[in-house]
Amino acid sequence: MSATLKNVLVVGGGGREHAMCWKLVQSPKVAKLYALPGSPGIGQLEKVTLVSDISVKNLDAIVAWCKSNAIDLVAVGPEDPLAQGIGDKLQAAGIKCFGPSLKGAQIEADKNWSKDFMHRHGIPTARYSSFTKADDAKAFIRRYV
Repeated sequence: MSATLKNVLVVGGGGREHAMCWKLVQSPKVAKLYALPGSPGIGQLEKVTLVSDISVKNLDAIVAWCKSNAIDLVAVGPEDPLAQGIGDKLQAAGIKCFGPSLKGAQIEADKNWSKDFMHRHGIPTARYSSFTKADDAKAFIRRYV
């Protein structure tokens, strides 16, 4: 691959992804920008083609689509595909991904894990506990409110 990017895919369709697309289309290094699924607003940007026939949840289909469309870089906005391992799958297929690995996404996707991590490493964070029963959660709240 040359230093110049040719094809870029942005996964997502919200405001964050719109901002990413808006900035990416300004780059002379981006020849073609795809947004999956994108949005009507994203679709109005220059160089953008919406990809609406693949679910954001179907990671294998996204990887296959990227390979068949010679995607040089994928930028992932939403937390869910990152937490499901899209970054790892793309990297395994030789496709560069801007976004954390499955383990890297865990700190945002799994609040219980992230709170435990913060406590283990002495990182200041709010008091917390996890519950499977509503009465236990209510008792915890009453204790601290």
